[in-house]
Amino acid sequence: MVMQIDILTLFPDMFKGPFEESILKRASEKKLVEIRINDLRKYGEGERRDVDDRPYGGGVGMVLRVDVIDRALKDLRTEKSKVILLDAGGTKFTQAKAQEFSKFGHIILIAGHYEGVDHRVNEQLVDEVISIGDYVLTGGEIPAMVITDSVVRLLPGVLGKDESSLEESHKVPGYIEYAQYTRPEDYKGWKVPKVLLSGNHFEIEKWRNAK
Repeated sequence: MVMQIDILTLFPDMFKGPFEESILKRASEKKLVEIRINDLRKYGEGERRDVDDRPYGGGVGMVLRVDVIDRALKDLRTEKSKVILLDAGGTKFTQAKAQEFSKFGHIILIAGHYEGVDHRVNEQLVDEVISIGDYVLTGGEIPAMVITDSVVRLLPGVLGKDESSLEESHKVPGYIEYAQYTRPEDYKGWKVPKVLLSGNHFEIEKWRNAK
């Protein structure tokens, strides 16, 4: 089954580079994933295709409208879709969450922008709200790229044998990656740890787990 990822954004050109290189490109060419970039302005209001408006109660900036996002989701959503809003106030994205998302056949990622999204989107239209970290970005486009990359690499057949072996090291809870070294063995007096040169696989594994 081909996984489908729809990204809803005000800035579709931002995605031209990241999805046309490396593992994501290979996954698309192998027909393991179909990534579609959808311009939110297509669903905007009136001749100017407005997508935002001033917040009720006052405040600085503009807020993305609930009716515009609802129209977009009615066009893209199916019964099997998982709809995710990317927002700084959402649940923290983790490797475990990436593994969960990789099991879905269709994901819709909504990249928020401006001063935020009408909160009725959170309450009524999406399945989950996700944040990639406790910091502020200009919009949800970069988080959408991060989630897409981390999810696609988990799809069966996407990674080669060596890459798949490396991926296994990320699946143990609490472990991300151990320190790695290569030649030269001694560079400017900066030496490779002796245990890695010992040939003792038990001690090497113990050292790696500690790291």
